[in-house]
Amino acid sequence: MSRFASARLKALDPYVPGEQPQDKKYVKLNTNEAFFRPCPAVFDAVGDIAERLRLYNDPEAKRLVKAIADNLGVEPENVLATNGSDEALAFAFMAFCDEKTAARFPDVTYGFYPVFAAVFGVQAHIMPLDNNFNINISDYIGAGDTIVIANPNAQTGIALSVAEMEKIISSNPGNVVVVDEAYVDFGAESCVPLIKKYDNLLIVRTMSKSGALAGARIGYCVGNKELISDIKTVKYSFNPYNVGTMAQAAGEAAARDKAYYRQKTEEVVKNHEMLCNGLKKLGMEFLPSKSNFVLAKKSGFGGEELYGKLKEKGVLVRHFNGRIADYIRITVGSGSEVKTLLDCLKEIL
Repeated sequence: MSRFASARLKALDPYVPGEQPQDKKYVKLNTNEAFFRPCPAVFDAVGDIAERLRLYNDPEAKRLVKAIADNLGVEPENVLATNGSDEALAFAFMAFCDEKTAARFPDVTYGFYPVFAAVFGVQAHIMPLDNNFNINISDYIGAGDTIVIANPNAQTGIALSVAEMEKIISSNPGNVVVVDEAYVDFGAESCVPLIKKYDNLLIVRTMSKSGALAGARIGYCVGNKELISDIKTVKYSFNPYNVGTMAQAAGEAAARDKAYYRQKTEEVVKNHEMLCNGLKKLGMEFLPSKSNFVLAKKSGFGGEELYGKLKEKGVLVRHFNGRIADYIRITVGSGSEVKTLLDCLKEIL
């Protein structure tokens, strides 16, 4: 670091993205990307954009927001488009946490939550998952903090029901509950219908996973119009033109093709089952995931060891330290990618 770095910068332990290696072609099952292409309408939508790139994009992303709202059965005033869900989450930390209001989230979850707390100088109350890696709902009932829960939970894939989430939301009327639904389309229940009932619920979603648009960086918030107004205040104080013209066009087209993405998410669920059955035959243990990834381990092997041996064979998975250090996180790929992974694991084990 330079000699000008602030004390806060020196103390940061930044988020580490998944590998995007360029040295050779891998079976890439490490960053929970979609194995399928975006819908055909996306290609049509972005094809004629080049001429418009000399102009600023619509800061309100009105067409994209309307398409998302129609898709979810809410009003455009309940939606704000962002540059990926990471920006939406950062805006939420800025809007609803301060020196008096801490953020509360699990110890095993999306790695950006503690980073955002540190960046924005927010106190973090980190709640341990139980021995089976489940969220203890009692840790969040009447907490008096801004609550951030990924549902399904990042890294574990375990989901709470809407009824369980509602207990948390209803018991914290004086604080915002942020529900990160990045993986909800792969088998979990969405809390979107609850925004009409609770003014303290903010849902953050992304088109990176089930929308197959990770490279376009499209996220969004869904909530009560006053909460969305709060997030807009942060956005217009930070990055007004946050979602580019090409991303807006791609996102709008994707949001309007529900049938295509329903078919593709069903394929992910089918491949998820194939992966789990294969892991079971290999004697591996794994958590009950409702996402497009599986957290798995094998007795007698360290997680880092399995990660390294798979990488040598040209298969990338993800490894984390801490409580899940014995595990590897495997993205659900195409049928052929799942078969390749299982074949490689069989050789290693």
